[in-house]
Amino acid sequence: MKLLTGEFRNTLDEKGRISLPVRLRAELPASIVLTQGADTCLWLFPPQEWEDLSSKILASTNPFQATSRLVQRRILAPAQEVEIDKLGRISIPQSLREYAGLSRECVILGIGRYIEIWDQHTYQKYLAENQDAFMAAAEELGGLLMP
Repeated sequence: MKLLTGEFRNTLDEKGRISLPVRLRAELPASIVLTQGADTCLWLFPPQEWEDLSSKILASTNPFQATSRLVQRRILAPAQEVEIDKLGRISIPQSLREYAGLSRECVILGIGRYIEIWDQHTYQKYLAENQDAFMAAAEELGGLLMP
């Protein structure tokens, strides 16, 4: 699978469906896994990527530890397989739309091996609030580009 990259704007329709950009859709199978993201967004994974991630989470967590249960409940439990229809749309379940606060205007991000869906206003606020942290992280990563 090629890396999923790009930032796109799209609208959520009144039935809770959103069209995936053609450029991302071309790299995806007919169904994908949708779940809550670590931030206030949704994560979409191709089935094999989801299988790999969920296996790693289960292998590294313990149901007898509170933090492990939290991760399992936030990432694994809400996961649902959704079909990409003939028009390239997915239907986002109400519970996931509510979690991410999705309104009409959304941002779709290709993040390498998965996709994020954000409410546009939430994403803009997230970027503004994390600008300093981003600059610090970019500074640390600067050594990757230069020997």
